[in-house]
Amino acid sequence: MAIQSDKIFVNLPVKDLDKSVAFFTSMGFTFNPQFTDENATCMVISEHIYVMLLVEKYFQTFTKKQISDATKTTEVLVALSFSSREEVNELIEKAVAAGGTLYSDPNDLGFMYQHSFQDLDGHQWELFWMDPNAANQ
Repeated sequence: MAIQSDKIFVNLPVKDLDKSVAFFTSMGFTFNPQFTDENATCMVISEHIYVMLLVEKYFQTFTKKQISDATKTTEVLVALSFSSREEVNELIEKAVAAGGTLYSDPNDLGFMYQHSFQDLDGHQWELFWMDPNAANQ
Protein backbone atom coordinates (compact mmCIF):
# COMPACT_ATOMS: atom_id res chain seq x y z
CA MET A 1 0.00 0.00 0.00
CA ALA A 2 1.39 3.40 -0.96
CA ILE A 3 1.71 6.03 1.73
CA GLN A 4 -0.52 9.03 1.14
CA SER A 5 -0.83 12.31 3.00
CA ASP A 6 -3.56 14.84 2.34
CA LYS A 7 -1.59 17.99 3.22
CA ILE A 8 1.98 19.26 3.37
CA PHE A 9 3.32 21.78 5.87
CA VAL A 10 6.78 23.10 5.04
CA ASN A 11 8.36 24.72 8.12
CA LEU A 12 10.87 27.53 7.58
CA PRO A 13 12.75 29.55 10.21
CA VAL A 14 12.56 33.34 9.87
CA LYS A 15 14.37 36.13 11.67
CA ASP A 16 11.52 38.67 11.65
CA LEU A 17 8.00 37.26 11.36
CA ASP A 18 6.33 40.61 10.65
CA LYS A 19 8.74 41.40 7.81
CA SER A 20 8.29 37.91 6.35
CA VAL A 21 4.50 38.23 6.47
CA ALA A 22 4.68 41.63 4.78
CA PHE A 23 7.03 40.22 2.12
CA PHE A 24 4.81 37.27 1.20
CA THR A 25 1.60 39.31 1.51
CA SER A 26 2.96 41.74 -1.07
CA MET A 27 3.41 38.77 -3.40
CA GLY A 28 -0.27 37.86 -2.97
CA PHE A 29 -0.07 35.01 -0.45
CA THR A 30 -2.58 34.81 2.39
CA PHE A 31 -2.29 33.52 5.95
CA ASN A 32 -4.52 31.44 8.17
CA PRO A 33 -5.09 33.50 11.34
CA GLN A 34 -6.14 30.36 13.23
CA PHE A 35 -2.49 29.22 13.15
CA THR A 36 -0.82 32.59 13.63
CA ASP A 37 0.65 34.17 16.75
CA GLU A 38 3.86 36.00 17.70
CA ASN A 39 5.93 32.84 17.05
CA ALA A 40 4.49 31.50 13.82
CA THR A 41 2.13 31.95 10.93
CA CYS A 42 0.57 29.62 8.40
CA MET A 43 1.01 30.81 4.81
CA VAL A 44 -1.53 29.28 2.45
CA ILE A 45 -0.07 28.09 -0.85
CA SER A 46 -3.09 26.01 -1.90
CA GLU A 47 -5.87 23.93 -0.41
CA HIS A 48 -3.34 21.26 0.56
CA ILE A 49 0.00 23.09 0.78
CA TYR A 50 1.07 25.38 3.61
CA VAL A 51 4.29 27.02 4.72
CA MET A 52 4.74 27.57 8.43
CA LEU A 53 6.99 30.57 8.99
CA LEU A 54 8.45 30.13 12.47
CA VAL A 55 10.54 32.64 14.41
CA GLU A 56 14.01 31.06 14.73
CA LYS A 57 13.83 30.72 18.53
CA TYR A 58 10.51 28.89 18.24
CA PHE A 59 11.71 26.81 15.26
CA GLN A 60 14.64 25.65 17.41
CA THR A 61 12.21 23.99 19.86
CA PHE A 62 11.37 21.43 17.14
CA THR A 63 14.93 20.26 16.46
CA LYS A 64 18.14 19.45 18.33
CA LYS A 65 20.16 20.44 15.26
CA GLN A 66 21.56 23.87 14.54
CA ILE A 67 19.36 25.99 12.28
CA SER A 68 20.94 26.49 8.87
CA ASP A 69 21.77 30.00 7.76
CA ALA A 70 19.90 29.96 4.44
CA THR A 71 22.02 32.85 3.15
CA LYS A 72 25.08 30.55 3.32
CA THR A 73 23.82 26.97 3.02
CA THR A 74 20.91 25.26 1.31
CA GLU A 75 18.86 22.65 3.09
CA VAL A 76 15.70 22.79 1.00
CA LEU A 77 14.47 24.16 -2.31
CA VAL A 78 10.81 25.13 -2.22
CA ALA A 79 9.51 24.46 -5.73
CA LEU A 80 6.03 25.63 -6.73
CA SER A 81 4.33 25.11 -10.08
CA PHE A 82 2.19 27.76 -11.74
CA SER A 83 -0.20 27.84 -14.68
CA SER A 84 1.90 30.03 -16.99
CA ARG A 85 5.31 31.57 -17.63
CA GLU A 86 3.70 34.97 -17.10
CA GLU A 87 2.54 33.97 -13.62
CA VAL A 88 6.08 32.82 -12.77
CA ASN A 89 7.52 36.13 -13.98
CA GLU A 90 4.86 38.15 -12.14
CA LEU A 91 5.67 36.48 -8.81
CA ILE A 92 9.41 36.88 -9.38
CA GLU A 93 8.87 40.61 -9.99
CA LYS A 94 6.75 40.90 -6.84
CA ALA A 95 9.38 39.06 -4.78
CA VAL A 96 12.15 41.38 -5.95
CA ALA A 97 9.98 44.49 -5.41
CA ALA A 98 9.30 43.31 -1.85
CA GLY A 99 13.00 42.94 -1.03
CA GLY A 100 13.77 39.42 -2.22
CA THR A 101 16.72 38.74 -4.51
CA LEU A 102 16.94 36.92 -7.81
CA TYR A 103 18.70 33.61 -7.43
CA SER A 104 19.01 32.65 -11.07
CA ASP A 105 18.28 33.81 -14.57
CA PRO A 106 15.14 32.33 -16.11
CA ASN A 107 15.65 28.85 -17.54
CA ASP A 108 13.45 28.22 -20.59
CA LEU A 109 13.55 24.64 -21.83
CA GLY A 110 10.52 25.05 -24.09
CA PHE A 111 8.37 22.49 -22.29
CA MET A 112 9.34 23.95 -18.89
CA TYR A 113 10.11 27.46 -17.67
CA GLN A 114 11.84 28.04 -14.32
CA HIS A 115 12.96 31.08 -12.33
CA SER A 116 14.02 31.48 -8.70
CA PHE A 117 14.40 34.00 -5.90
CA GLN A 118 15.57 34.12 -2.31
CA ASP A 119 13.23 35.46 0.37
CA LEU A 120 14.30 37.82 3.17
CA ASP A 121 15.92 34.94 5.10
CA GLY A 122 17.72 33.46 2.10
CA HIS A 123 15.34 30.52 1.49
CA GLN A 124 15.41 29.58 -2.18
CA TRP A 125 12.04 29.46 -3.97
CA GLU A 126 11.92 27.74 -7.38
CA LEU A 127 8.91 28.84 -9.44
CA PHE A 128 8.13 26.93 -12.61
CA TRP A 129 5.62 26.26 -15.35
CA MET A 130 5.53 22.98 -17.24
CA ASP A 131 3.58 22.32 -20.42
CA PRO A 132 0.95 19.77 -19.38
CA ASN A 133 1.17 18.15 -22.83
CA ALA A 134 4.88 17.48 -22.34
CA ALA A 135 4.14 15.38 -19.25
CA ASN A 136 1.93 13.07 -21.32
CA GLN A 137 4.67 12.16 -23.81
